[in-house]
Amino acid sequence: MASFVLVPGAGGMAWYWHRVAPLIRAAGHESIAVDLPGDDTQAGLAAYADIVVRGIAERSRVILVAQSLGGFTAPLVCARAPVRMVVFVNAMIPKPDETAGQWWGATSAIEAREQAATRRGYATEFDPGTYFLHDVSQDVLRAGPQRPREEAEIVFGEPCRFTRWPDIPIHVLAGRDDRFFPVEFQQRVARERLGKKVEEIPGGHLVALSNPEGLTEHLLACERGLTR
Repeated sequence: MASFVLVPGAGGMAWYWHRVAPLIRAAGHESIAVDLPGDDTQAGLAAYADIVVRGIAERSRVILVAQSLGGFTAPLVCARAPVRMVVFVNAMIPKPDETAGQWWGATSAIEAREQAATRRGYATEFDPGTYFLHDVSQDVLRAGPQRPREEAEIVFGEPCRFTRWPDIPIHVLAGRDDRFFPVEFQQRVARERLGKKVEEIPGGHLVALSNPEGLTEHLLACERGLTR
């Protein structure tokens, strides 16, 4: 049995994983959806890593799944806990000592997003409905929190203090319909920063909400590869 530790993106809400976690458990594994204090103006990456490491506790067969901004927490956790595999999901992939604020310019993320919007015919100006919620059903949204948790600025200015990625399997999953981090952009970043190819999944940036079955299927396939 593996322990899937699920790290959310901006806002830090464990609720993001509420459709994936039970599917992982139904497959015979443990799922731990971590809740992070995204709106705490005093809590940055180091605090996030502390929380995730405490959640892992004594577990040894850990698959760390990091969504979006959660990618900046992942290497800090890997340095402190027995992580067997990392799976990025529409994630920001950092370089050592980079801040999440620097990442946008270093990767040309905004330019890539706007170019994809122009090609595909939706608004280049960001709004949550267009870029995050376009493929998430209203039933799912109505069942969730009334207001998403905001992300405090502190996390974008704190360097990601790690030396190198560990020598473990790393998978990069990207939503084929992600408008926030278009799949072509994710392919380039994964290639340049990890030397990895992207595994595409139907769904947008919040794929755990829009396509939990498809995402879980990919996560379980990653775990099966670890046992071979």
